[in-house]
Amino acid sequence: MDFFLLFEELTGADVTNGQALFKLMLSMVLGAVVGYERKRKGQPAGLRTFSLIAMGATLAMLVSIYVCQEYVGLKNGDPGRIAAQVITGVGFLGAGAIIQAKGSVRGLTTAAGIWMSSIIGLAVGVGLYLLSVFATLLILIILVWLENIERKLEMGAESRIIRIKVRTICTDVQPYRTALAAGHGSLVNTYVEYDYIAGTTRLNLVVLLREHTDYIALFRELSKVYPTEAISIANQLS
Repeated sequence: MDFFLLFEELTGADVTNGQALFKLMLSMVLGAVVGYERKRKGQPAGLRTFSLIAMGATLAMLVSIYVCQEYVGLKNGDPGRIAAQVITGVGFLGAGAIIQAKGSVRGLTTAAGIWMSSIIGLAVGVGLYLLSVFATLLILIILVWLENIERKLEMGAESRIIRIKVRTICTDVQPYRTALAAGHGSLVNTYVEYDYIAGTTRLNLVVLLREHTDYIALFRELSKVYPTEAISIANQLS
């Protein structure tokens, strides 16, 4: 009988102390699950950040419901008014997780995870426990399983600029194209600067490379094409 009373309290429309504590703990756990995966990938937002976001969204939802329940009546009030501002607030946190450097954008997946964690917190706040747990599992599938699929299909191609200085006048870039192809890359465009007095060539190779390319091995192969003085990689021409 106690079990049924507990179940009724946790799933009831009215906000109680026991129900609120359970929802906060559940949202903390679900947020931590997503945060663990992000931290494991070396992202700055981890267990604590995602747990706090999920808990904050849940608490906002609880406050929204409680205000209507105690002061204006649940039927006449709008329990979603306060919680709706969570979406706007989380947008600033998501923007903080996105890093833009020299044309390369990082952290979009983490920002999307932050946004999803806040929605899960709201769902927990209104008592959608099963949906919240299922959504968390789907997030893990997307972050782990789909990432493996992207790697196998080599879908993570990124645009890069490889800068090479060689001690000769280079008139044929086909050997570089071949070396890049061996490293699962492709040459998109080439910018050349000749110094006929010094007898050197500066090459800016616009290439598409896999996300997990071994740059050390690739540079070793590229340096064998012509006598190479220097080689570097960048995200865009500067």
